[in-house]
Amino acid sequence: MIQLLLVLLASSLQQHGVEAESSHISKLHHSAAKEQNGVQESQHEKMVSVSAEGEGELHSPNFPRVYPRSTMLVWRLVAANENARIQITFDQRFGLEDPEDGICKYDFVEVEDPVSGAVLGRWCGSQSVPGPQVSSGRQLRIRFSSDEYFPSEPGFSIRYTLLPQHSEAPAPAVPPVEVLSEAVSQLGTVEEVLRYLEPERWQRDMEDLYKPTWHLLGKSFIQQRKSRGIVDLNLLREEVRLYSCTPRNFSVSLREELRRTDVIFWPSCLLVQRCGGNCACCAHRCHDCQCQPTRVAKKYHEVLMLRHRPGSRGLQKTLTDVPLEHHEECGCVCKDDSD
Repeated sequence: MIQLLLVLLASSLQQHGVEAESSHISKLHHSAAKEQNGVQESQHEKMVSVSAEGEGELHSPNFPRVYPRSTMLVWRLVAANENARIQITFDQRFGLEDPEDGICKYDFVEVEDPVSGAVLGRWCGSQSVPGPQVSSGRQLRIRFSSDEYFPSEPGFSIRYTLLPQHSEAPAPAVPPVEVLSEAVSQLGTVEEVLRYLEPERWQRDMEDLYKPTWHLLGKSFIQQRKSRGIVDLNLLREEVRLYSCTPRNFSVSLREELRRTDVIFWPSCLLVQRCGGNCACCAHRCHDCQCQPTRVAKKYHEVLMLRHRPGSRGLQKTLTDVPLEHHEECGCVCKDDSD
């Protein structure tokens, strides 16, 4: 009896071990299948080899239906040929969660060039389809991220292919500073400036531009308004003295004021306080009475500065403080007293 029980127990254990091993192998195959498709909720990169034989495709999970929440997928496309480049093209069916204040903060797809370290673009919403992107070397990194709220559809699909070596086209040259300065000066907002300069990646530039840094920010100032008293003859006389030659708002060109013709500022002009007005009642028998500053202060203004990167075709974009001279007090000075 005891021998029979031992035989039954050994048979049961052997069957359980086979089932456990089969289950383990099944899980391994399932995991490998998910990794092969590059669809996995992990921040580890999925390496994708791009050969000259044909094209390939990658997409958001469930494309063209609603993609899942809280997902992070990363693909690294690597050209099989050392000297080749990769081109990606987005499917016209494109739709992710809408941006906030024009910036893709929540659900987005991002393309990075690992060789140069540049982010070629970050896209979301459904108003426009991203344009084609080309790597500078043999690699491209594509990152898809969704948060826990408001998944959208259809997501995105990207087709990748290898560019022939002889079809390499030079990057478009940045226009001369004078031409670019004239074009930028006509734009009304920082968003318009960045969109004009980098239409594919202006949103990311906005984020980078306003990231907290340790540099000293611009010093703002407030011009106090003068209180008005009771109008009388003495006050009328005082007003002539005060307001005939006074600090007034003048617009100045930053490039001319700072003598920086190698860079572009936006806004290109700022208001400063400069002495202005006439000096008709300056002094008796004074033929050349001029309104001149009697107290000057240097004030700092934060602006966007664009300049050519050394050895690169792109533009460096930074927020910087520029010092401008402000006239705080003015007075009439007689230049040629007559006897």
